[in-house]
Amino acid sequence: MKRCKGSGMSIFLHEEDLPLDVLAAGPVAVDTETMGLHPGRDRLCLVQISDGQGDEHLVRFGPGSDFAAPNLKAVLADPNRVKLYHFARFDLASIEAYLGVVAAPVFCTKIASRLVRTYTDRHGLKDLVRELLGVEVSKQQQSSDWGGPVLSEAQKDYAASDVRYLHKMKVELELRLAREGRTEIAQACFDFLPHRAKLDLIGWPEVDIFAHA
Repeated sequence: MKRCKGSGMSIFLHEEDLPLDVLAAGPVAVDTETMGLHPGRDRLCLVQISDGQGDEHLVRFGPGSDFAAPNLKAVLADPNRVKLYHFARFDLASIEAYLGVVAAPVFCTKIASRLVRTYTDRHGLKDLVRELLGVEVSKQQQSSDWGGPVLSEAQKDYAASDVRYLHKMKVELELRLAREGRTEIAQACFDFLPHRAKLDLIGWPEVDIFAHA
């Protein structure tokens, strides 16, 4: 386990699994970094996870990993822990493809944003954190090589920042969903996301199966 400092918080880098009992009870923020944008084809390299208490944990998987990770899988598959994502569809698919678990139940800040921030078409994490929390997030490392033998400090801080703000954003987005009367439809969307991710994995990534044509 390696520790570094990022934005006043502690970032811990672990190899191949999450240590036991490092997370507090309750919802956890989750994100992934992969070798590309095709779940199942592009290797899962990193899973980021935070309990919202101030530390972020990065679990790195090397080439040839068996992705056993029993501690991480137990957290991700726990039906009593809500998992917070930004664009959950991709992360759910990557986690299921490599770790073999459905990391639900889900709250997706991107879907919540689309349901309540209908005055804009900007629903990226950077835009959302800026508006809701008044914080600037750098996306400079977004397209870097996550499969290399060493992660730079910039990569670690970028990866950690993807889960750093999700708990606080969930609180604000839940208020807005309630205000606009869209809490129920948001929950229905969240509940469907694991199935949408499964469709991606089995061959329907860009097909709307609900469309007439």
